[in-house]
Amino acid sequence: MDGIKSSLDDIEMSLKRLASAVDSLELAADRRMRHDDARATEQEEFALMQDDRSRLAVELDAAADRSRTLESANSEAEKRLARAAEAVERILGHLEPEAKP
Repeated sequence: MDGIKSSLDDIEMSLKRLASAVDSLELAADRRMRHDDARATEQEEFALMQDDRSRLAVELDAAADRSRTLESANSEAEKRLARAAEAVERILGHLEPEAKP
């Protein structure tokens, strides 16, 4: 009878150690899943930042192009206004002598 009790005690101890090992394994698996989730989240965030960076670079290029276009249009308008002012001055210069009889 002592042999059976001893065997049962050994089995019970083995089951307790097995349960403890399973608990440890579950905790390790849970930590690993959280780590993997965090890593996936970090990778997703990095991908989103890369997408934002690309989008911002495209927007910056478009804004720079628009700025160059506006500068060119401004320069052209300045030249046209200068020519128009010269033409008005010439016309006024021709009219002034006739106004003095």
